[in-house]
Amino acid sequence: MQNVQQGAFHWRTALAGSQMLFVAFGALVLMPLLTGLNPSVALFTAGVGTLMFHLVTGLSVPIFLASSFVFIAPITYSVSNWGVSATMGGLMAAGGVYMLLSLGVRLKGVGFLHRLMPPVVTGPVIMIIGLGMAPLAVNMAMGKTGDGSEVLFAYDQAMLVSMSALVTTLVVAVFARGIFRLLPILSGVIVGYIAAYFTNMVDFAPINAARWVAMPEFVAPSFHWQAILFMIPVALAPAIEHVGDILAISNVTGKDYMRRPGLHRTLLGDGVATAAAACFGGPPNTTYSEVTGAVMLTKSFNPVVMVWAAIVAIALAFIAKFGVALQTIPSPVMGGILILLFGSIAAVGMNTLIKAHVDLAEQRNLVIVATTLVFGIGGMALGQGDLSLQGVSLCGAVAIILNLILPNSEPVDNDLHEEQDVINDLVDHGR
Repeated sequence: MQNVQQGAFHWRTALAGSQMLFVAFGALVLMPLLTGLNPSVALFTAGVGTLMFHLVTGLSVPIFLASSFVFIAPITYSVSNWGVSATMGGLMAAGGVYMLLSLGVRLKGVGFLHRLMPPVVTGPVIMIIGLGMAPLAVNMAMGKTGDGSEVLFAYDQAMLVSMSALVTTLVVAVFARGIFRLLPILSGVIVGYIAAYFTNMVDFAPINAARWVAMPEFVAPSFHWQAILFMIPVALAPAIEHVGDILAISNVTGKDYMRRPGLHRTLLGDGVATAAAACFGGPPNTTYSEVTGAVMLTKSFNPVVMVWAAIVAIALAFIAKFGVALQTIPSPVMGGILILLFGSIAAVGMNTLIKAHVDLAEQRNLVIVATTLVFGIGGMALGQGDLSLQGVSLCGAVAIILNLILPNSEPVDNDLHEEQDVINDLVDHGR
């Protein structure tokens, strides 16, 4: 802790923090842009959430928290049905689920989460998160609205822009070296935005009209039980993802954060960060694997670096022209990037099943995976109107219930360490 305090105000520490925010920036702002939330508010709540996390964990884990991509589909649906304010109330409840899970880990041990959500549950749910959003990505890439109901840009121009963003993203992800390999989304946004500018898709009028400094457009939460019940199950899959992120940063730094400060403390910090973000109208927070990769490359193990990243994020949130500029990014740019992003999420779910050696010839496993996939891809809804449960929420609930009630043909191995490779794959790719 003494070393942390000594390095807290060094200019190099502040510069390293800015670099960490740069790595996380593309995914951080893309999520609110997709869901209709304010990117300036997302910057603010990412900073506040990160500070809250480090307060809860005693400034011991070098990670940065920001917008979670797992919540894209649920937030989009919730906003369209109950509005932003009610959605924030549901997200506060999701943060409460994290806190309850942290209590369960404290009382029952680390294996509690693995027993509740083994790979046969998390694998198909993660696949649904990616596959369920595939039509949105394709429609945006072709110049349409996310639901395909309206044409926003000419097809030829939209394809030129979206494919330039897509190709740039995959080229950087595969061929770049060093810290640049951690910036595929940001690189795709920049190249796609330039292409959009030359095809006259970008309107700079809102940027010119905006003030330089202004308060972000915060939204206070309101509480509607329909939105709360819809959002609560969504929090379960990111909890397993959180375990993977903590294991990953532990391997990078050579410290066992599962024991100190403890998984229950880090889960609690994640829940507090998500609930705090919802208080201001921001998206849920999650630990960022891109930043973990940057920590590995730069050897910036000092948690104070992440505090500086949080401070810079909060400062940027008040630069109004910057926030408005983010909102001028045309939808084909985001659509091109999302093709790769959502496909990657689906592939992570598939790899979860493969690495865990989930035998789909066993009827129990086949029933869980098959039912979850068809419910999610087919758009199954239980109930009608405000009482309906669908999408990721329904899939998560169904997979967990089936796993609990269906008998095991073989003894379940509850040793979490034998599943570290599986859990490590449950990482939010750009969230």
